[in-house]
Amino acid sequence: MSGQAPAAPRSGLEEQITQWRRWVLRRSTITADDAAELEDNLRGRVADLAAAGLDDEEAFLVAVRRMGNLDDVSREFAREHSERLWKQLVLVPDTPVEGSGRRRDLGVLVALAIGAGIAVKLLVASGDVEVFLLNAAFAVLPFLAGYFAWSRRLPARVAALLVGVTVVVAVVVNLYPYAMEAGTTVPGTTFVLTATHLPVALWLLLGVAYAGGVWRSHTRRMDFVRFTGELLIYFALIALGGGLLLALTLAVFGVVDVNVEPFFEDWLMPFAVPGAFLVAAWLVEAKKSVVENMAPVLTRVFTPLTLVLLVAAFVALVTGGPLAAVDRSLLIIMDAILVLVLALLLYSISARDPLAPGRPFDWLQLALVVAAFAVNAVALAAMITRIADAGWTANKTAALGLNLVLLVHLVGTGWLLWQFLRRRGTFDAVDRWQTSYLPGYAAWAAVVALAFPPLFGFV
Repeated sequence: MSGQAPAAPRSGLEEQITQWRRWVLRRSTITADDAAELEDNLRGRVADLAAAGLDDEEAFLVAVRRMGNLDDVSREFAREHSERLWKQLVLVPDTPVEGSGRRRDLGVLVALAIGAGIAVKLLVASGDVEVFLLNAAFAVLPFLAGYFAWSRRLPARVAALLVGVTVVVAVVVNLYPYAMEAGTTVPGTTFVLTATHLPVALWLLLGVAYAGGVWRSHTRRMDFVRFTGELLIYFALIALGGGLLLALTLAVFGVVDVNVEPFFEDWLMPFAVPGAFLVAAWLVEAKKSVVENMAPVLTRVFTPLTLVLLVAAFVALVTGGPLAAVDRSLLIIMDAILVLVLALLLYSISARDPLAPGRPFDWLQLALVVAAFAVNAVALAAMITRIADAGWTANKTAALGLNLVLLVHLVGTGWLLWQFLRRRGTFDAVDRWQTSYLPGYAAWAAVVALAFPPLFGFV
């Protein structure tokens, strides 16, 4: 740790550090030299976090919290000052400069949200469901990417590359001559695969904008992972509240015999849904100091429950008769559970102190990985058996590829966790493996979305 403070620190930061230092020196077991060393450590952490994009106040709060995982003194300080820290986490700063900056950010985001709403409205107005499903991601994600490009001052060459790739992909997928299912007007398999895999590829492309173009940075990639988890939670909360408000509004107008459903469907929803999504993103960005709190807490609750679910799923697979007879819907559910497992692993790993020794929860995570590996292995065997019996299809190939991608991720995670728990490796290796493997999912999603339609005759 270099121990260098940020250049030209603000008086507010100095006041917080001074209060922290005075509190530390009140401890009889802490000497002045000890306090100076701890302060040097704290300042170094604040400088690193500030360089990553946090403001001084947020950097101080996160640094104290992270030191609390490593040092008993900081942990006690965080505990005794929890009320003050919590208020600073949830309240918008009163300083004019920071307040105006937040308002400016929100103003830019609201303008972009309106643009996304207009794009979605145009898709809805086209009246073509297939066009809407294929282009919904293009109508929203570029506006969120624009916000990141503006807030992070994305280099022009990186921005041009992202725009170029997005435009090319959008043109290609819209020019593909997708076929309908025989004798119906229902889109064929390759259309469905493209529509479902395209958002995944675009989302990880969005991560490049979120990282400010520095996608090779492990820290930036992990920040994007945390952002994704928190965004889903914030958006779900906004959607629940908005849904309740919408239901009450419809009930009120229904009592007076006023039909407002056409307005809601044609105008409100096209703007409200993308708007809520972008506002949720702004909330996560505005409260970066709590990004580590919500999703990891949920993983603590759902990890043991998911382990039980995996064991039950494994029993269902191995006792359900011949592998070739395993129901296709069951295999799809298995894949969804495996994706959930990896999400749980990602968010618990993202919030863990990499320097802390192995704990019981780490063993629980290893058990989760082993159970997921067992389920994945049986699911793969079932898929291969079905392909051997009935031949290749786009759906089967996509499912097989996804399970292979998941298998490699699980094997790598399990092996590195095992090495760490046996004290033959570091947790940092487990951490870095997660973000290093993310491009693999984007690559497979892009292959399915772009290559499968021509490979399988657009059927």
